[in-house]
Formats: sequence, structure tokens, C-alpha cells
Amino acid sequence: MPLAVVTASHSPLMHTVEPRGDARNAVGSAFAQARSFAADFRPDLVVVVAPDHYNGMFYDLMPPFCVGTAAEAVGDYGTGQGRLAVDRHAAQHVVREVLAAGIDLAMSERMVVDHGFAQPLELLFGAIDAVPVVPVFVNSVAVPLGPVRRTRLLGEELGRALLALDRRVLLLGSGGLSHDPPLPTLQDASPEVAARLIAGRHPTPEERAAREGRVRDAGLAVAASKAGPRLNPDWDRAFLDLLAERRLTATDAWTNEWITDEAGNSAHEVRTWLAAYAALSVVGPYAVRSSFYRPIPEWIAGFGITMAETWRNP
Repeated sequence: MPLAVVTASHSPLMHTVEPRGDARNAVGSAFAQARSFAADFRPDLVVVVAPDHYNGMFYDLMPPFCVGTAAEAVGDYGTGQGRLAVDRHAAQHVVREVLAAGIDLAMSERMVVDHGFAQPLELLFGAIDAVPVVPVFVNSVAVPLGPVRRTRLLGEELGRALLALDRRVLLLGSGGLSHDPPLPTLQDASPEVAARLIAGRHPTPEERAAREGRVRDAGLAVAASKAGPRLNPDWDRAFLDLLAERRLTATDAWTNEWITDEAGNSAHEVRTWLAAYAALSVVGPYAVRSSFYRPIPEWIAGFGITMAETWRNP
């Protein structure tokens, strides 16, 4: 059965910071096109491939990849809170098949997700529980990170597992492109911050509000600075070209250090796009139907949205 892909950047500042010029309208139009694409495709399952930002996954046990057989969103940065409509049977199938193919994959019966999962679901489908989903976490923030090649291989095996379900599946890759927001690192963290990075689950509403306020203020300070946030439009466009030209194996040569140096610490979130496109590639040649890009300093993001499907979709 057919697979299709939508990939989209996300930003915690989308709800609180107004970008200059027509950027918000341009992003809104691109998301409207993505909603139309998804509606026309008529998926009966959405596989969300996304990172986490120390809201669900922590250093007490940080897997490189994890599938949730149940999941709940924390409701950060203005996104919805509550349970996702996880298709338990499909999630368990994915876990079994991907493990059998030799890709190390964790499973969670109580996955906690944040805006990385919730924001694209809301923007494309209206709510976090509007469609049956399988949540796939790809670590893109917490170092040390695995080789990029392993993410591509995960995507390929994910695609094969989904084909075996005999359903119409939309893969939704969330994250990227170039950006370097002010996120703490365990190596340089104070004891208080390190404790939160290791096991910071279930903060109080006041603690969460304070954290979001710090991120918002730091983001605004970066956006307002003379140097501006760290974006690399050339790198972003080259990555979009790589996807469109189906040169996914070229990323096997990428090192984590090179990605960070070129596009920022959080540019590793493009792994979610790579996994989604690698899953689509196992069906056969695909075509990118639309590719939007705009560097948006106020959101500290090289903001992209793409849509792709196989050449022949029944």
C-alpha cells in the first residue's frame, strides 16, 4: 500500500514571537498546502518521527530510537496536552519488524512527547488525537548521538514494516533545519540543570512555565541580537536538494561534528526528515511535490516544509 511524506520544521516560538515581513503568512500558506496534500492522500495511519527536548526522554535512559505503544503529550509551548491516538497494534508491529531487521529500537508503554510531536499534528490535523498514530522518537538533541547512517537504515526498515501493514501511511518528519537554540548541555550544566536533564520528568506547572519563559526570553534575545541566531540557508537548501534528488546515502558520510559546525546543535533534527524519506524510498522512486523554505531568525529556525510521494500512488 502507498506511503507518503510530509516533513516540517517546528519552533517553540511560533506561538509567542511575530517574525518580520510576510514570514508567518508564508509558513501558513505552506502548511495549508501540506494539509491539502495530507487530506488528498487520505492516510489511515500517521507515523510521526520526531525528537524530544528533555520533556519525555532524559539521561537516566536515553535511547537512540524508540517507538511508543502509548503516548501522552505534555502540552508545552501552547500545544495540546493529553493522550495521542496511538495505534497499538501498528506500533507493536513496527517494533517487532524493525528489531527483527537488526535495528536496535526501544519500546515505551508510557512515552511522553512534547511540541516536536504535537505541533505538526495540530498544524496538519487540528489536534494531537485527531488521527491514529505511531510515535517514533529519534534522539537529535542529547549527545552523544549515533551515526547518521543508522537513522537512514532505521527509516528503511520502518518503511518495510509499514508496507507489510497494507495501509495508507503518511510519514510525518518533524524538526530541523539549521538552528542552534539556547539548549543546555549535560557536560556544561550546573548541578541543578544536570539533575533536570537526567531525570526532569513531571515538573510542576510553575516550573514548566518558568522554563518556557527562559527559553522564550533567550530566543528573543538571540533573535534581537546584532549577530542574529545561527542559521545556514545554504546548508538547508543543499539538504532539501539532497532529498529531492533521492541522494539519501550521501548522508552516510556526514559526521555529527560536521553537522553541528555547519548548521548548529539542533540541526541534528534533520534525522527525522531523513528517516521519513528513507522509509518512502523503499517503495520505489519518489517525487517531492512541494518544498518550502524560509530562514526565520525570530523563530531561530531555518523553516522548511516538504511533501513527497511515490511516482505512482494507487
